[in-house]
Formats: sequence, structure tokens, C-alpha cells
Amino acid sequence: MGNNRKWVQIAIFAIIVAVGALTIASNLFANNEKPSVGGKAPHFTLKGMDGATYELSDLKGKAVVVNFWGTFCEPCRYEMPAIQRQFDKWDKNKVAFLGVNLGESKVTVANFIEQYKVSFPILLDDNEEIRKRYGVTQYPTTFFIGPDGIISDIHKGVMDDAIIEQRLAAITQ
Repeated sequence: MGNNRKWVQIAIFAIIVAVGALTIASNLFANNEKPSVGGKAPHFTLKGMDGATYELSDLKGKAVVVNFWGTFCEPCRYEMPAIQRQFDKWDKNKVAFLGVNLGESKVTVANFIEQYKVSFPILLDDNEEIRKRYGVTQYPTTFFIGPDGIISDIHKGVMDDAIIEQRLAAITQ
């Protein structure tokens, strides 16, 4: 009788461990789902270099360009003037541009902004939480988000004026 009780206890313990492992695994996979074209853009709140707080949800109704970049990234430096020109060109009531810096110091980012004469909001992703949430592993990576909050395009690598203009034209019609 003691042997049967022992086996029942082992079986119950094994079931508890299995359920726990499955729960942990499903949470890990659910949280690692990368945003994709046609899916909803993950919400974020970040501080800008200007001291303001920026929330993606505040931009609902506008097309949004979210560019993940770093000063260490040569292609990022190359494309920044094109992003700035497009920011200057588009109607601010219809299109928002956000540059998300990848965990660099405020001094480094401020020097870059000054050197490249960047006037659109640059946000600081200090612990790279938003980069991870967006699944960004290559720099630069740019998300084009429609006024409905749906990702219309993800561009990995350097962009020029034509690429930015084409992607925005598709979501501002």
C-alpha cells in the first residue's frame, strides 16, 4: 500500500512539473512573438531627448515612421539626412517620425542630433526594451505604421528618400 501511495505522489508531482513547464514555455513564446506586417504595432512609451514623453497610442490617426538606430551604425548615419528631409516634407498632422536610439548615452545622442541637424523626435530606449519588443536585430530597422496602428512595412537596412516616400505614400492615401 505504501508503494502505491508513493507512485501516486510521484505522478501528481510529475503532472504539476509538466503543467508548470508548459505554462512557462507558452508565456516565453507568446512574449517573443515579433511584430510583422499586417499586425498591430506594439505599444511603447519612451522619453525623448527634448524631455517629453512619447506614446505610440497618442499618434493614432497618423502614419508613423519608427526608425531604430545608433550612432555606431554607419548605415544609420547615412540614412539620417533622408529621414530628416522626409520629416520636413510631410504634413505633421498626418505623419509622425520617431527615431528610437538603441541605448546610447544622452551626450552621444545629443552630439549626433547636433551634427546631423535632426529635428524630429529622438527617443531613448535606455534598456533596449522596445528594440527587443519589436524584434530588432539589424540596424537600421524602420517600421511604417498606418493610421490604424497596423504595421504596413518593415524595412531593414539603409533607406533613401525614395524608399521612405514610397512607403509613406502607401499608408497616407
